[in-house]
Formats: sequence, C-alpha cells, structure tokens
Amino acid sequence: MEATSHDTYQLAGLDPRERGFSRQIEVFYEDQQYRAALRYETSRIVTEPTPSQEAALQRLIAVLHGQGYRQLKTQISFRNGTYLGSRELWTEYEDPLPRQRGFLAAIRTWFQRDKLSA
Repeated sequence: MEATSHDTYQLAGLDPRERGFSRQIEVFYEDQQYRAALRYETSRIVTEPTPSQEAALQRLIAVLHGQGYRQLKTQISFRNGTYLGSRELWTEYEDPLPRQRGFLAAIRTWFQRDKLSA
C-alpha cells in the first residue's frame, strides 16, 4: 500500500468530558482511496477507505459524534506538504440532535439548562 499524498487538518471541539481540544488529522491518499487518522490521548481512529477526502473527514466526524464529541470543526493546515498556516477557513460540523431518553431525562435536561443560564 503506497501513500501518494497526504494533507493535515486541525480539528477542534469538545471531547465527551466537555474538555476543549485541538488535534491534527492526517488524510492519506492510498490505493485510490482516502483515509482520515486522528490520535487523541490513548485513542487512534482511522477511517475506512472512502472515495474522497471530504468523505473521509465526514466519516471521522460521524465516529467522533457517536463517541460524544461536540462542536467539531476542521481547518486544513498542510496540503501536499505545503504549510498553509491559518489562511483557510474553518469548516464547522453540526452536532447530531440529542437522543430522546424518556420523560425523566427530558425533565432533568430542562432543569440542567435552567441552572446553567442562572
């Protein structure tokens, strides 16, 4: 499997513990497919091969959302080894809607929101 190019993105957001973070994502083009790879603390996530770079990023974001990450956004920082700095715009990814967990959970969430705004 020979890698022919790779881009690097900055990923920022909130982890499942509500801590802000910023890490690099590497997007590799291998065997006419793209994969996105992220290392965060002790975890390493590598997506399945996809037909486009955007699809690889979307798949990674979906995995992270499924694990409880929120307010995610990316910005390309290296394209084919060329440093772009912070010239490129951030792409923000909408958080999935919270799952309904029943009447008591909805009431608890309502009271927690009320406490946060006080």
